[in-house]
Amino acid sequence: MASKTKGKKPQRSGSSVFANFDQQQIQEFKEAFTIIDQDRDGFISDKDLKDMWASLGIVQDDKFCKEMMKASPGQINFTAFLTFMGEKLADTDPEDVLSNAFACFDIDGTGVIPVPVFTNALTQLGDRFSKEEIKQMYDVAPMKGDAVDWKRFIKLIKYGGDFEEES
Repeated sequence: MASKTKGKKPQRSGSSVFANFDQQQIQEFKEAFTIIDQDRDGFISDKDLKDMWASLGIVQDDKFCKEMMKASPGQINFTAFLTFMGEKLADTDPEDVLSNAFACFDIDGTGVIPVPVFTNALTQLGDRFSKEEIKQMYDVAPMKGDAVDWKRFIKLIKYGGDFEEES
């Protein structure tokens, strides 16, 4: 159905959070939610967070997990989780800004940044990453050989999922 007012985007509200994502993204977020919801009660609690971290081999104290829970004004069900993730993704820089930033390190214009160049940028420029943060980033970054596929990495940052290589 066509809108009678031209030039205005529809207002997004909490009830339309599912309209902000495609089906694949919703499914990926549902899988993530299920992994975090360790006791499978449909809500994420501080205990779920602690158990999730433990399943990753990371010991977090109760205080850390309770602080994470403070990011939500109430109980975290899947809709609240999806809303939170949408807000986090919306808080990233626009795609063209990210592209321009990554392109600065892609000297040959190949669409990839070699690991040593990328690691150097992460440890020497701007907000410096720790070794653990760099390891976590490489665990999820789309790679081509021993280089980061930065165009796919931007898609991961902006839209929360990995995308197949473009031919």
